[in-house]
Amino acid sequence: MRAVTFQAPGVVAVEERPDPELIAADDAIVRIEASGVCGSDLHIFHGRVQIEPGFTIGHEYVGTVLAAGDAVTRVAVGDRVLGCFQTACGTCFFCRRGDYHRCEQSRTFGHGAALGALQGTQAEKALVPHADLVLRRVPEGMSDDVALFAGDVMGTGFHAVVESGLRPGDVAAVLGLGPVGLCAVQAARAVGAAHVFAIDSVPERLAVAASFGAEALHLSEQDVRGAVRAATGGRGVDVCIDAVGDPKALDSAIRLTRACGAIQCIGVYAERADVHMGLLWLKTLTLRGGQSNVIGHVDRVLAMMSAGLLDPSPLVTHHMTLEQAPEAYAVFDRREALKVVLTP
Repeated sequence: MRAVTFQAPGVVAVEERPDPELIAADDAIVRIEASGVCGSDLHIFHGRVQIEPGFTIGHEYVGTVLAAGDAVTRVAVGDRVLGCFQTACGTCFFCRRGDYHRCEQSRTFGHGAALGALQGTQAEKALVPHADLVLRRVPEGMSDDVALFAGDVMGTGFHAVVESGLRPGDVAAVLGLGPVGLCAVQAARAVGAAHVFAIDSVPERLAVAASFGAEALHLSEQDVRGAVRAATGGRGVDVCIDAVGDPKALDSAIRLTRACGAIQCIGVYAERADVHMGLLWLKTLTLRGGQSNVIGHVDRVLAMMSAGLLDPSPLVTHHMTLEQAPEAYAVFDRREALKVVLTP
């Protein structure tokens, strides 16, 4: 089969790889019909997250079940499915608490040996361990472009909003309007935020956020803090979501959030970062971060997408073939695309 592999920082290639085979009784093999290029993939592409040269990358996928082990009962051969970006065993201490993202045996697709050595999904086929927990049937009538988001990007945006403690009537800010940030904007509106500030420096992304009902603020051309203070009686936002993963964004979040408010970091932090703990402490802020519990949220996200409460389809700006993956990464890296969907 053909697969997209990491070669070196800034270099990916499409190579021939062996077809996956069932290993455990709860495995499934999925023929991939759509796979996304994600911001997390860019961390690998840049060498910020290190994996082995030649490893198949990608972790967003929709496809059809080709084979399933004897222990798989919730999906069957021929089912059209979407998958979550990481696996979980369902039985460990964390899984029993519903914290599937911290599963003791968790493996993340396409992230190399450090995260479980599970080959990625930017390929013609993929092995999916713990298929009953990781896979979901795609609702009737839902397109690949929409279904693709449930297993990672929309699930991550939804997780950010839910875990932040945002309540109906709250004011929220989202820093960084990549696909995850824009999904967080939608999710915040869907769960009842009265006002959402969407902050970035790319005009096209600001326009998308505005179309979702947010107040778009240009990071460098507007007085972001002044606008937030003016709209909140000088207090600041109740909830701020950092969808960037950069210390400057975190510092902005601390300054934009009201006393006793909450900051949720869903941008990837792979290095040490300076945090203004004095200001965090003085304002009595709650700061949370980490991977999103997509498996725990996927059914609600799918239900909300089916009902039209969440609609990620405007975020898909490019469709490209698997063979065009090097170009897809280049386009995405230049911020010329919001979401690139690859098809075999």
